[in-house]
Amino acid sequence: MKQYDAKHIRNIAMAGHSGAGKTSVAEAMLYLSKASDRLGKIMDGNTQLDFDPEEIKRKVSVVTAVAPVEWKNNKINIIDTPGLFDFEGGVFEGFRAAETAVIVVSAKDGINVGTEKAVKAADKEGLTKIFFVNGVCDEDARFYRVLEDLKSTFGPSVCPVIVPHIENGEANTYINLFEYKAYKYDKKGNASATEILPEMGDRFEGLRESIKEAVAETSEELMEKFFEGEEFTPEEIILGVSQGVKDGSLCPVFCGDAGNTFGIDQFLSSLCWLAPSAADKGAEVAVDVNGNNVDIAVNDQAATAAIIFKTVADPFVGKLSYFKVVSGKVSTETPLVNMRTGNQERISKVLTVRGKKQEDASAVTAGDIGAIPKLTSANTGDTLCSPTRRVILSGIDYPAPSFSMAMYPKKKGEEDKVAQGLSRLVEEDPTIKYISDPETHELVVSGMGEQHLDVVVSKLKAKFNVDVELKQPKVAYRETIRGRSDVEGKHKKQSGGSGQYGDVWIKFEPCDCDDLQFEIAVVGGSVPKQFFPAVEKGLRESIKRGPLAGYPVVGVKATLYDGKYHPVDSNEMAFKTAAQLAFKAGIPQAKPALLEPVGTLKATVPDANMGDIMGEVNKRRGRVLGMNAAEGGMQIVEAEVPMAEMADFSIFMRQCTQGRGFFSFEFERYEDAPGQVAQKVIEAAKAEED
Repeated sequence: MKQYDAKHIRNIAMAGHSGAGKTSVAEAMLYLSKASDRLGKIMDGNTQLDFDPEEIKRKVSVVTAVAPVEWKNNKINIIDTPGLFDFEGGVFEGFRAAETAVIVVSAKDGINVGTEKAVKAADKEGLTKIFFVNGVCDEDARFYRVLEDLKSTFGPSVCPVIVPHIENGEANTYINLFEYKAYKYDKKGNASATEILPEMGDRFEGLRESIKEAVAETSEELMEKFFEGEEFTPEEIILGVSQGVKDGSLCPVFCGDAGNTFGIDQFLSSLCWLAPSAADKGAEVAVDVNGNNVDIAVNDQAATAAIIFKTVADPFVGKLSYFKVVSGKVSTETPLVNMRTGNQERISKVLTVRGKKQEDASAVTAGDIGAIPKLTSANTGDTLCSPTRRVILSGIDYPAPSFSMAMYPKKKGEEDKVAQGLSRLVEEDPTIKYISDPETHELVVSGMGEQHLDVVVSKLKAKFNVDVELKQPKVAYRETIRGRSDVEGKHKKQSGGSGQYGDVWIKFEPCDCDDLQFEIAVVGGSVPKQFFPAVEKGLRESIKRGPLAGYPVVGVKATLYDGKYHPVDSNEMAFKTAAQLAFKAGIPQAKPALLEPVGTLKATVPDANMGDIMGEVNKRRGRVLGMNAAEGGMQIVEAEVPMAEMADFSIFMRQCTQGRGFFSFEFERYEDAPGQVAQKVIEAAKAEED
């Protein structure tokens, strides 16, 4: 593929609800532009963009894929992002490299939550938005209803450009409302154009009126003309639409059918003049080493600045870093510094990528997308720049994972293998997090949902040959005391020769501390000073395991006030053991209690789901603290909920709000566990020990 300048490069990210047909539309674009010699079908598992084994198996996009096409002397970099919410990290990666979001909507199902989320994310990133209504040839398709829904949901800026003429239930003819031309497609997908438009009655005038309304939104002058009832000239309409699309004030709507490629050629042609080029909208504001803002223009003659927006970590092929060049160029001769590590990166090869196919490139210039193999220390979100102009570009703000499970290897001794595999998968997908919990001794893996973690399990097996299973994570309970006790701990071992002797009297009582408060009130030298540290050490080792269920003991004040020693047989070990015996005897007498961790929940949900969320919080033994209004008809519910009740809350939240809601949950404090809860925990601990 030849090199293009930024004026002739369009970077578009395909987004939308799962099942709307994003990958199918992209495959049709590849096929029509002759970037592919066959029309890839998802159900056949032969698409260029869904090439990952997990995608072929599941018939859905799991990771972001890139494929460039050439059309009318323009290069269009297609970035295909996943639609399932479990893999929405890929959407943020794709949007980081794009100037335009093509939001694919099903002509049958219409607007879904994924549509709304894609629009919201595109607005946040400042991307141009273009709608493509796919599947118009489906017998259940309702294009005009979907168009009205788009306008009512997203406002008068929604502007139809290509619409179908449906006759006898068939959508073979597509009308370009700018050109005043109709394109009729045969069964092979070939189009013939005519200026004789099919009869559409009042609908055609209604569509033209909606274009005028949308164009009027792009400037005060046109708005005034619109209100005065004056006609727009064709030039004003085309210029108004073009400007409105580029500045984001107008969202054009295209349509077609990816399954038989109807309308795809017109869509490609329209992208070339309507979508902003990398030169139009690719400039960025970076930060220099002193924290000052620096304008980075899209100029291939300037110092290089590029952002890594995606990483593939394969144990056999190695690491592959996808990047977008904002300014300058990237080649094997370009010295580049990784601004996160401060080290110079060695560029052994530069590639252009189409799906899983790679092609050597002499250079990748400003506005374009490429990949570099074997950048071992580079991560997604890193800036690569020239040593002569050190700047940091904005990274990627990933959503926080909300679903956690404990991961166990099926074979003993493979814990390190699991951790190594996870560290490689995190390089690919930063929405995966994992920690080794020092209290429960579990490896806890977090992701965006059940399917996300299911894919993690599959990839560990396929890529790293390690079998794992997922279990509900253990809860880190605590134990404490609510009463007092006064006990003796005596360790005596004297049977000829040097023995061991230690005798202590310790008072145990509750206190406001995170572990143990040790005090000394010994008078008269009944316990020599040199043994005080041994007594404390014995107690601190003992609090690691409480008498009820073996959880750490907190909130205890232990006062050493008396004891005895032997001038020959007493030593540190003897007094340490005596303290442990005192703990073992004293804590059960001091009304031990089980504490459970409680966290603060902040759930952002649509108004309509407020009651459901509050009811669910109550079911989970939580307390609602308050509610606050948020943007876009959302409410924030704040509550305190026991952590033991939150394991599957993300599943409930997604089902209840259809994916619109989100939440954060952070540990707050420990509270007494109710009697029934405590009893179950204690019984479970004893059963596990047995």
